Amino acid sequence: MQSSSRVTIVGAGPAGSLLGILLARRGLPIAVYERRLDMRRESISAGRSINLALADRGIHALAHAGVLDAVRPLMIPMRGRMIHDEAGRTSLQRYGQDDTEVIHSVSRAELNKLLLTELERIAGIDVRFHHNCRGVDFHADRLRFLDESDGQPKDVPAAPLIAADGASSAIRAAMLADGRTRVSEEVLSHRYKELTVPAGPGGRHRMETHALHIWPRGGYMLIALPNVDGSFTATLFLPAEGPESFATLATKDAVRQFFARRFADAQALMPDLSDEFFAHPTGTMVTVRAAPWKYADKALLIGDAAHAIVPFHGQGMNCAFEDCVALDRALDRYEDWGRVFARVDHVRKPNADAIAQMALENYVEMRDSVRDPRFVLQKELSLQLEQRFPGQFIPRYSMVMFHHEIPYSLALERGRIQQEILNDLTVRAAGIDQVDWSAATKLVETRLPEL
Repeated sequence: MQSSSRVTIVGAGPAGSLLGILLARRGLPIAVYERRLDMRRESISAGRSINLALADRGIHALAHAGVLDAVRPLMIPMRGRMIHDEAGRTSLQRYGQDDTEVIHSVSRAELNKLLLTELERIAGIDVRFHHNCRGVDFHADRLRFLDESDGQPKDVPAAPLIAADGASSAIRAAMLADGRTRVSEEVLSHRYKELTVPAGPGGRHRMETHALHIWPRGGYMLIALPNVDGSFTATLFLPAEGPESFATLATKDAVRQFFARRFADAQALMPDLSDEFFAHPTGTMVTVRAAPWKYADKALLIGDAAHAIVPFHGQGMNCAFEDCVALDRALDRYEDWGRVFARVDHVRKPNADAIAQMALENYVEMRDSVRDPRFVLQKELSLQLEQRFPGQFIPRYSMVMFHHEIPYSLALERGRIQQEILNDLTVRAAGIDQVDWSAATKLVETRLPEL
């Protein structure tokens, strides 16, 4: 790779910042432009600081970039899902076999701030904040910005250009307008609202710290992830329209009555519920699919710009970080940007499509299936099958969350087979003691080759 090729990164969120770190460690000159203000100096908008679930794929990427130790103080391990029923009873559904298989709650804002600081330190640059991309002329190799700090337009060299500018990517829009990619956007009919469970006295957590809390209610749910300051970031996922929807929650009384009826134990911990509900924005969720992600040696889409997904598998950031590692590894193989970009597109596109599908499926699991005794039985059975056949049967959730070496596409494929095995073994079994283990052995050995 020619070290004289200055790389332009648009977007300084977690993915853009991590990618900048990786490229800077290679000695490549980079320029990074970000539409927003510097979050290290400006407060972020209330209700838009959704916690992230950092899993093995993201941890592997942070370690690959040499920044994991700096991130560790931001991480709170979560051992499983703490299910809250409508009577306020709770039960923990573990994610994995033991406490080595956990996911971590991390503040998106704090992680982004840390990565920005590391990026500027390692690259020896200042990120250009408040630069709004207004278009790309790929043929003239010009990238156009509006510097919103002084209202002045600015043209800079574009290629090689890497777009990490999110689900509403300006670079993707320019590639689409130039006929260089195809894009589909599937907007979920549900919306989300971020809320807060404040810390208790002395900054203690007022619910179990090491769990992702879920209030599953069939067609919708409330979740809460722990923060290092003792609070929880809660998120309500609800249909946009219908009898129980955001459309029906038009007054503070309606909000209070709805929570009292459906999330009473959570409401008791949320003194500012009705005020926050109307102060915070209602967010939309979209699945973005683009093909191809690359345009010759000129531009590449990564992260949400290429493959925004709904948040229900906690894999948006983890998947984007994998894109960054894939690009870094492609630089070990190829000397020109065209082949590097083509390699990332080829390797990552099938996996991004797979996690997009699994994320949509996981919403149904989180809001509904976790309440089903058969689901609970199959979850227990899947963990026991993993103990008995460790090289063959790994639960799909575990493949996604705890095994960065297993591609998403393979997790989707093997997960389908494993679900059929679980269905067969629980047709007549009401409990784990009624499972036919000889049948289980035959099914696993005939249908699941060694990983």
